[in-house]
Amino acid sequence: MQQRELGATGPAVSAVGLGCMGFSQGYGQVDDDESVAAIHAAIDSGTTLFDTAMSYGSGHNERLLARALRGVGENVTVATKFGIVRTADGVGLDGDPARVREYCDASLARLERDVIDLYYLHRVDPRVPVAETVGAMAELVTAGKVRHLGISEATPDQLARAAAVHPIAAVQFEWSLLWREPERDVVPAARELGIGLVPYSPLGRGLLTATLDANSVGASAFRRDDPRFQGDSLADNLSQVAALRDVAAGLGLTAGQLALAWLLARGPDVVPIPGSRRAARIAENAAAAAVELSAEQLDELERIVPIEGWAGDRRSFGAPSTTRS
Repeated sequence: MQQRELGATGPAVSAVGLGCMGFSQGYGQVDDDESVAAIHAAIDSGTTLFDTAMSYGSGHNERLLARALRGVGENVTVATKFGIVRTADGVGLDGDPARVREYCDASLARLERDVIDLYYLHRVDPRVPVAETVGAMAELVTAGKVRHLGISEATPDQLARAAAVHPIAAVQFEWSLLWREPERDVVPAARELGIGLVPYSPLGRGLLTATLDANSVGASAFRRDDPRFQGDSLADNLSQVAALRDVAAGLGLTAGQLALAWLLARGPDVVPIPGSRRAARIAENAAAAAVELSAEQLDELERIVPIEGWAGDRRSFGAPSTTRS
């Protein structure tokens, strides 16, 4: 698989990474053996970037990834995140600089690694200036515990404040044909700062694979409460997906591959991290890295699946809800 640089200072990684959250939560029952096989399928497909977080399954996801990567060697980039905490009282945010090293050490232990390749602040804690949290993260780089820093779901102002403290290799945020709001502000701000773009949910939480319908979207808690998967908005979005599927078929692609190829064509600084628990789907997603869409094909896609055709807001924990205007 082709490699892409994560920002001006970050590592070279596979053009398509693997988002690991679904191996622990969000999309129904999980099977660890099946998940390990899926991760191995990603490696076999050329994937080198694996994205997890301390909050995914309350540590389960990091331990699972460690199990899957045993014996793989150093030719992988492991990214994990801190800042979302799960307790008996629910879910909260913690960017307290005094606890950053503790969170890092715990992740290192679960991941069975001496160093984290890319360490993200999962969400900015509104009680703590982002510069203070990033300052504590920078100390981890100095200590040799972390190689590169990232931030997730940050505003342009927060990106600038973070980058002023220490180079930021990547910003993670939701971006897909289904959700294009970041093109207005986060994408240009990150590019101005030399920060790589790592879209999560690049397949629209599964909708852009064209394998879901009005009866099956509710099987996932991550879709059930999302307004884009409800009522008239869902009907509009399914109509868009049907058009996407038809365009993809004409190109000899699946709808999901076309959606990923579109995202990859947005620039060489884009590294999407689709997730799946199925080995076949992971191989399919990885193959999208080899698809090169012409300017004419991209223009045609924008015409047939227009930005204004997608409907509904989104809800993302720790980030303000934004509405299309």
